[in-house]
Parts: sequence; C-alpha cells; structure tokens
Amino acid sequence: MSPPFLRIGRVSLPTTLRRLAYSTMPVHPPSPRPIDWKHPTFAAQSTLPRLPVLPLLPTLESLKCTLAPVAHSQAELAEAEKKIDAFASGMGPELQRRLEAHAQGKPHWLEEWWDDGAYLSYRDSVMVNVSYYYGFAEPPSTQGITGPRAARNRAASLTRAAMLYRRALKRGEVPAEGTKDTPFCMDTYRWMFDCARVPGTEGLDWSVSHAKEGDTSGDGHIIVLRNGHFWRLDAAHDGRILSTAELEAQIEHIVSASTTKQPAVGALTAANRDLWASNYVRLRALSPSNAALLDAIHSAAFVLCLDPATPGDFLTTSRFLWHGAPNGLRDRWIDKPIQLIVFDSARAGLMGEHSVMDGTPTLAFTDAICSALADPAFDHGSSPSSSSSSPAAAPVELKWTVDRELGESIARAERDAAELVASQAMSVVKTGYGKLAIKAARASPDAWAQILVQLAYARLVRSSKKRRQGGTYESATTRRYFKGRTEVVRVVTSESDAFVRAMMAQGDRDDDVEKNRRALFELAAKVHVANAQAAGRGEGVDRHLLGLRKVLKEGEDVPEMFEDPVVKRASHWVLSTSALFSKHLREYGWGEVVPDGFGVAYITGFDDYMQFTITSRAEMPNEEFAAEISRAAEDLYALYFHGEVPKSRL
Repeated sequence: MSPPFLRIGRVSLPTTLRRLAYSTMPVHPPSPRPIDWKHPTFAAQSTLPRLPVLPLLPTLESLKCTLAPVAHSQAELAEAEKKIDAFASGMGPELQRRLEAHAQGKPHWLEEWWDDGAYLSYRDSVMVNVSYYYGFAEPPSTQGITGPRAARNRAASLTRAAMLYRRALKRGEVPAEGTKDTPFCMDTYRWMFDCARVPGTEGLDWSVSHAKEGDTSGDGHIIVLRNGHFWRLDAAHDGRILSTAELEAQIEHIVSASTTKQPAVGALTAANRDLWASNYVRLRALSPSNAALLDAIHSAAFVLCLDPATPGDFLTTSRFLWHGAPNGLRDRWIDKPIQLIVFDSARAGLMGEHSVMDGTPTLAFTDAICSALADPAFDHGSSPSSSSSSPAAAPVELKWTVDRELGESIARAERDAAELVASQAMSVVKTGYGKLAIKAARASPDAWAQILVQLAYARLVRSSKKRRQGGTYESATTRRYFKGRTEVVRVVTSESDAFVRAMMAQGDRDDDVEKNRRALFELAAKVHVANAQAAGRGEGVDRHLLGLRKVLKEGEDVPEMFEDPVVKRASHWVLSTSALFSKHLREYGWGEVVPDGFGVAYITGFDDYMQFTITSRAEMPNEEFAAEISRAAEDLYALYFHGEVPKSRL
C-alpha cells in the first residue's frame, strides 16, 4: 500500500498518525512498567484548549495603539482610526460572526489559512526566503580524532543521536515542552521525521508523512548526500540502531565512493516552487527508479549532507548553512524538515524547512542531541558479534535518470540559486556583555534586545534621511493551544519610540537626562513584556485580522480599513525578528521577509554576550545596520553601568 499523502488543512490527521502519537505499545527490549507509561510527550494533548477567536472591539483598539508610531502625520493617523471605527460599526461585526462560525467544531480555526497562506502557497525559492539554519557549537571532546576522520565521526555521532531521539519521540519518551504551569502542544513534532514537503502544480504545496501506525522501533533509513551522490543508509539493523562505529564505517564508504560530482538534482528543490513542481512531475515520470528515489527521500528519517566545503569563520559557516557553498546545492534537499549538515572541517549544523513546523521543536531536537553527545556517558553503541547477528547492510547508491531537458532545468536552478545567494547580505554582531549584565539592570533580556534594535533602526533611518516604512515582527509561540503556532508581537510602540527619541536627542548627558532615559526604557520594556505575554496567549492583532479578511466572500469589497496606508505600513515587516537559545547553538538565522527590510535573529541567553545575525538584500545598508546595533548595545549598557563599556564584535 502506498504511503498516505497529506495536504495540510485539507484532510484531517490520519488515524495512522493519531494512533502513533498516543500509542501505548510496550517498548523493546522489555522492561519494567515505567511510572510515566502513558507517554509524557503527548500526555497533555487532549487537555489543551483551542485557539480562541478574540472579541472584535478589543482587537481593533489594540490595532489603533500600534499605528501611532508608524503614522507619518496626525492627519494620516486620524484617517486610519476613522476607517477602523467605520469597520467596527459596519462590516466588522458580520465578519466576526462568520469567523466565529468558521471556528466552530474545528481543532484550530487558523491552521489551514496559516499553513497554506504563509508557507505552502509561497512560490519563490524557500531557500533563503523561508528556510532557517542552526550551527552547532563544537563538541567538548573529539576523543582525540583529528583530520578527515573528525568529520565522519561527527556525522556518525549526530546520526546515532538523532535516530535515538526519533525512537524516543515515537515511543512518547521525549519530554513535553511548556512553561512551569502551561503545557505546550507537541503536534508539529510529527512533521520532524519521515516526511517532506512536496511541490504542487496548482500553486499549493503539501506535506507527506510516511510514519507507520504503531511503530515504536528505531528502524528506518536516512538519505546521505555527497557531491550529488544520493545514498540510502539503513540506520538500524535487527531491531537496533547502528553504533557510531558502524555508522562511521558506512559514511566513510560513502565518502570514498562519491569523489566525482553528479548533477545537482538537489538544486531543483531550491528553485521557484512552480518550476520545481513541473520538474518534479517530469523527474518522477522519467523512470521508475526516479520515483523510487523520491519516495526514499520523502520517507527518510532525515537527510545527512556530507558537505565537502570547509568554511573557516563564523560568517562563512552561517552562509553555507543557510544556502550552501557556491554551487553547493548538489548536497541539499531543501524540502526535508531536517537536514543535518556536516562540513569536511567537522563543523556541523541544521537546515530546517519551515512550512508546517516552527523552530522551537527543531531547537529542542538540537539541544537534545548535542547535550547527549556532550555527555561522556553517551551510548555510542557496540557492534554485535558475528555469531549473534548478520552484518548491517551496506549503504546503497540511488541513481537519478536525467534527460537533456532536466539537465537544462538543473543548470537553470543552479544559476538562479547563485543569483539569489549573491543578492543577499549578512552581518553578525556579538556584544561585549550578555544576560548577566542585563539581569543586573533588572531588565528582560528580550525587551533589552528588542528596544536596542529599535534604537539602531531609528538611527539608520535618520542617517538615510527617510521615514519609517514598516513595523517590527517578533514571533511569539501560541503552542499553549492545540495546534498553536505563532502570533505577532508588534514591537514598535509609543513607549519604545519615546525612549528612542530621548536617546537620539541632542544635548548634554547630565544625571537628570540619564534618569529620564532609564525611566523611559523601563516603561518601554514593561510594555514590551506585556505585549509579548499577550501574544503568547493568542491576544495579538495579526492572526485575528487575517481571519476576518479570510471570511470575506468572493465579490465583496475589501473594507477600507485593510487598505489604509498606515494599517498596511504597520504590518510591512521591515524588521523580522525572533530569538532562540540553546547552549549548543552557535550560528542561527534566516532571510528578510520584505525587499526593504532586515531579518534579525538574536540570542540573549548567554551570560557574556548577545548575538545578532542581520540578513537583507545586498542593496540594503546591512553593515551600517550592524554597526548601529553594536552602537545601541553599547549606549544601552552605558545608561546603566559606569566604567568602560564592553565593545561589540562585528
């Protein structure tokens, strides 16, 4: 029977996956019944509340509050507020009624609209524009392994750790996420392994899962890429996950047998989605072996990219994780949720496909496998004696059939990818202080980082003699709700603007001026924390407005409120920001979301530094913005601490 194909939001979760999530089959090998035998990973799923549809008027009042900082004049603001009031007394209540009716009986009223609208209907390259990357910190010990073998060993170690994590997830043994008193939904974890995004020919992609009902074993294969060669590696044998030594031997064989470069079929996955869809159909139809190879990729636990590049510095490693080295897409398959990437320098990381799974599950995965490998007691496994078991199968190379037309498409995809990569700029800032100093100032690290970015951007805009052309998006998780994903924290507030104006005002810096600036910062930070908490409760503006707009019927006029220039400007995300933290996280980032904007991935969890990765189009003042972030970080430190200001590193 062929694997189930699943279009998100259009078909309910198959019984296969529902049962997998709640399976209570005994683990193998047999063991005494554990206390938490009901599988803690998914134990809270049935008790999670549904995302509410907010009342209309509070959302509209919140919307008004976000407009004042982005309005270019009082007259412009007054006109926007007039349109909001007209919506509140006109079409708004009817659209609210429709939205509430739409939500009735649905596990998550936003799921289809968000997955399809934000991700699966996106037709430009998902590389750079949608995918994100993590770089892993160097392991504390390499067990004395150096030279080329270090990369093979690290790839093998990561593979074993990942397969052990996958087995634990299937058994429900992965600790559920949440805060102290609020469990988080674990639904999107089912899109971490054994699945892939599939390009659609009708302008809409979908995701396919090959999870097997009731399977709690570690059985499964991975796809290994090297110089465009595709290999199937069965990572388990006779009911056990292969040892690190066995995996390393298999990987060494793959590297030795993959010295020639093969056509960069993987580059097709980085192309425009409509082009990839047409080439996907042709690739699949060209030969049965191609169809089998695509199925093998889709059903693989994950993809392991053995990248021959040897990036040296932090910035180069970041870029290679983000989009590959020049002409490096022959060793990527962008549609897999997890690609583990190991360079020949032994540096390693992950590229994530974002459409149906956000970054928090893959961060938990990263933290788990890196923590496991950092533990000297990590179980690397052992090879069975020849008398007790047959040897594990050797990896099998899977070869593409490529005709002239596909060859031309691959060449075009490589050219387009090279052009996309060349169009992007990236800078990294590491401040000279971190969480310890911020906590000493009694401030929220997230608020501190966000407000200093606002100061930096305001200075950048002033230096260009332009006006602010958009708002700032910070992602807040709404996983306290069943199937919850994200809501927007609208970072630009009147309070943050007041602080920024005070910092940019000319004049002497006497004690009264500094005291006023601190008071304004603390108020701005308090408002930011409150807004972030509200967004996490699902009480933001943007998802509600999206729902109201989606229930418009064909032929109905779009209410003037949605077309107002100030309303549109407030959600033109010139700054797209998000923070994650793991002690094992090194590089981290993604691309900007609008042509005239910046992506700002930041880390505030380290005691002695903060990290900001800034991405943008090449024509944007990327380095200048990075310099302003560095300057703002130093100015904010000087506002609270006397003595020498720790300098940032660019």
